[in-house]
Amino acid sequence: MAASCAAAVSLAAFVVVRHLHGANMVDMLVYQAEGQAVVDGQDLYAMRLPGWDLPATYPPFAAMLFVPSTWFGEAGLRVMVMLLNYALLALAVHLSLKLAGWPAERHRRAAVILATGLAVWLEPVYTTFQYGQVNLGILCLVLWDLTRSDRNRFKGVGIGLATAIKITPGLFAVYLFLTGRVRAALVSAGTFLAAGLIGWIVLPDASYGFWTNYLWDPSRVGVTVLVDNQSLRGAVCRLLDVNDPGTVGLIATALVGTFGLGVAVLAGRSSRVLRRADAWGAVATAFTALLVSPISWTHHWVWCLPLIALLVAEARTLARQALLAVTLAVFLSHVMWTVPHRWGRGVAWYWQLPGSIYPPLGVAVLVVLGLRLYRARRQAVDASAGAWALLGARLDRDPALTNRT
Repeated sequence: MAASCAAAVSLAAFVVVRHLHGANMVDMLVYQAEGQAVVDGQDLYAMRLPGWDLPATYPPFAAMLFVPSTWFGEAGLRVMVMLLNYALLALAVHLSLKLAGWPAERHRRAAVILATGLAVWLEPVYTTFQYGQVNLGILCLVLWDLTRSDRNRFKGVGIGLATAIKITPGLFAVYLFLTGRVRAALVSAGTFLAAGLIGWIVLPDASYGFWTNYLWDPSRVGVTVLVDNQSLRGAVCRLLDVNDPGTVGLIATALVGTFGLGVAVLAGRSSRVLRRADAWGAVATAFTALLVSPISWTHHWVWCLPLIALLVAEARTLARQALLAVTLAVFLSHVMWTVPHRWGRGVAWYWQLPGSIYPPLGVAVLVVLGLRLYRARRQAVDASAGAWALLGARLDRDPALTNRT
């Protein structure tokens, strides 16, 4: 009851703040315009949302999924998308807690209710509601796969569908493959290809244009240097005060991408020495994708939900409690929106960290996890060596044991 009351108060306050803030839900309008272009047989990637001049950026398969949005007026669609995102947030919280294996089943329902009510204030979640984005749906598809048994023959379908909608979740298929879940990785790839084939059959011209041209043009998605963009590339652009980071950005992205994927795979293969190994591997994969993508808008960082669930589940020591506190402070701060130059150019040195707060946190999570894996594996090796040394000492003291062994 207490959890329900606290969640209800938080959600009521959120609705009031959103009303006063004036949520434009502009991305929802872009999705609707994409669906309308499909219905009308128009050139999908020549479409621009009236009044905003925003283009379609998702694959043709995603645009086909947006067709039902054309059945509703704007006011009704706003309400439906808001309610859908509430439901998806609750599901994402549930799956995040399931991934973390915490809390016990008898407390899980209360935890989901309370966390759903409070999570709306996390900046990536808040802006997902603000723009009417699909991030929570993508998150749920991926988590649905990751929380299923590796023996499930359909594991990988969710990741494949998420990749067919937004491309970047494809890194999870690589993670599955490199951690030995080959069948799941192949199911993911097959699902992605099947969805792409459907898009090609229904929208052949749009599919040709997307896969050969528009996919490789990040300028269609937006301006890289904006503080909205919390990718590593965006952070480097703002730091160097340039629109294109060139070789510096490429090297930084390659180094972080290689390190991040390596940490993710190592975590996924460390279940014998690390609790919640696969959950940490999944979060590391997500953060790696967010960091190396040319553009990762703030609302793409909804992967803070499973990260926070893991940190809460393991907050037993002072150091881990401090890490949890810092993480919550970062994602609740909305600090990038206080930067004087939101357009990214001419940002003073003391505004660089507030303006690019997510990439340093993402890198820090990967580094901390990497160090934790190193210590865990080192302790396992030392324990194994100690056991062999003890056995050797016993054999030296009692040669009779040699015959028995």
